Amino acid sequence: MSTQPSTSYLTPRDGYRLWASSYDKELNPMLALERRVLAPLLPMASGLDVVDLGCGTGRWLEILKTRRPHRLVGVDCSPEMLAIAREKTDGAAEYLEGDCNQLVYPPASADLILCNFLLSYIEDMPSFLGRIHRMLRPGGSVFLTDLHPCTVSALQWRRGVQAGGSFHEIQTHNRPVNEIIACCEREGLRIHACLEPHFGPAEREIFRRAGKEQSFSLASRHPAIYVLQVQPVRTPRSATELGESRDSIVTLRGARIALSPQESCSGETVLEEGCLAFLGNASKRICHEGNTRIDVDLRGFLLLPGLVNAHDHLEFALFPRLGKGGYRNFLEWAEDIHQPGRSPIAQHREVQRNVRLWWGGIRNLLCGVTTVCHHNPYEDVFGKEFAVRVLREFGWAHSVALDGDLAKKKRETLQGQPFIVHLAEGVDEASAEEIHTLQRAGALDETTVIVHGLGLGKKGRALLRNARAGLIWCPSSNTFLFGRTLSGKELESFPLLALGSDSPLTAQGDLLDEIRYAHEIVGIAANDLFTYVMEGAAQLLRLRHGEGTLRIGARADIVAVRDRGLSPAETLVTLSHRDVELVVIGGQVQLASEALIRRLPAGKVSGMLPLSMDGIVRWIRAPLHELFDETTPHLPGKIRLGGKLVSLGIES
Repeated sequence: MSTQPSTSYLTPRDGYRLWASSYDKELNPMLALERRVLAPLLPMASGLDVVDLGCGTGRWLEILKTRRPHRLVGVDCSPEMLAIAREKTDGAAEYLEGDCNQLVYPPASADLILCNFLLSYIEDMPSFLGRIHRMLRPGGSVFLTDLHPCTVSALQWRRGVQAGGSFHEIQTHNRPVNEIIACCEREGLRIHACLEPHFGPAEREIFRRAGKEQSFSLASRHPAIYVLQVQPVRTPRSATELGESRDSIVTLRGARIALSPQESCSGETVLEEGCLAFLGNASKRICHEGNTRIDVDLRGFLLLPGLVNAHDHLEFALFPRLGKGGYRNFLEWAEDIHQPGRSPIAQHREVQRNVRLWWGGIRNLLCGVTTVCHHNPYEDVFGKEFAVRVLREFGWAHSVALDGDLAKKKRETLQGQPFIVHLAEGVDEASAEEIHTLQRAGALDETTVIVHGLGLGKKGRALLRNARAGLIWCPSSNTFLFGRTLSGKELESFPLLALGSDSPLTAQGDLLDEIRYAHEIVGIAANDLFTYVMEGAAQLLRLRHGEGTLRIGARADIVAVRDRGLSPAETLVTLSHRDVELVVIGGQVQLASEALIRRLPAGKVSGMLPLSMDGIVRWIRAPLHELFDETTPHLPGKIRLGGKLVSLGIES
């Protein structure tokens, strides 16, 4: 990028031949901005056929090769750039040398296509986009990024390379974003995301190091690039296919949208058929004829992905903390509290199990959890009317100490599903030995997920790491029982990590309480914790529908909190249940504050009832009258949910 007059024009092939040797070495704010904005939008790519058109030195293929794609293909007109790409990907990708203007691609051969800083080199845009459409499989996506045409014109940016003491401009075509979107639509590609980000603090540092701080001040006033996601136009999915009915299209306007721990964008979020259908600049979205459209004003709010609670025992949500601490392993704790005929255990056990499970779902809903892993068999009560989504597809054993045939349970777990087991829940030698028992049983591999892992030790952590198994961490529960939890340094040993709330029997509170505990007491970074309850948890639990993200096509699981001007991660580690004002699960409103329920259409909140927790009222979708009727006779005094007082209506 340059604003100086050019002395010559080059074809893309000749330009990148000159640029290849320095391309990856230059400080390039455009590439830095694109990476931090585009990366959160890309699908995980596991099992997908990915094609990078204009792949250059393979910077995106290098990233995507770690996401277990089925096939990676890079196409570029510059043999010099491709030579560098081959070194980066080390056999993980195939490469084709050729002009993207002219190549003929096999039909229905790609699930994901990248066109990064490419479209401005394409002469016949309609023909190119038509070929891309034919190349895509149903449900596939194309990502188009480039310099923002308005800013190119306003600041007279020129694309080129400095060589031989001269600036050589590469011939480009500067087309307005609206023209690109309209052309996509004419070629059967519908716009689903349109982001027009500006340079930020990260790019300021690049400008500073290049001695161009004054240029940053001017450039940062304009959008630097555009990022578009398009998909083939398709017929709407039926309610039967989705397993639920979604009879309207909902637009959440004016909120800031979290894309990753540090990245966010402003604009609108469109929910359609229970999924995210559009993100970004509303003025660039082409509206199509369809079902009823509903707009919700969320100015002043930050939208976060719904939290994923990787470990809970929902039936114990009403119980108080039990035990005195100072145990060597969980068996000592279990023996200490096993008094089923005495208060308070006897009273709580008199509450019907289904009712107690419902309270466990509500405990999670109130803190913004939309998906929870209940470490017990799946029960009928966890249907589509339940408070939160409960994970069904996994294998489990309680623990090494209490399950006699781990090998059998692991074998019975369906291929590709996680096998979850309490392990090393203690600080003694017996706890440390459990990982070896699991290994000898043939139950330790990349689909194994252990809960707690406190007593593993260095050898145990090495075994887990080498198996590429995962860990679910429950820090306040560990500290209560054993006086300590895993440190930040110890957590670095684990390749896959998620956070769980555990039950109120041992935990401090709900999942947000656990996040704050991990941040404030253990010292875990906000960015890491964001991942532990979002995409990292979804990856560990093998969730397949975009849970833990706000990506196009992901389930519309959304939490709204007041925007404090902080990054998404920095916001998350400050939150409590008092801050959660809206929870949407699969496109349906499950929770709303008194302020927001007035902004929502009556049809979207029909059937919701007010619940007070510690004096904070939230309207939730749950059979509260029945739950209180079934619970109150058995629990004297006021009901506590995860240690917090709850009541029906607006009572304090």
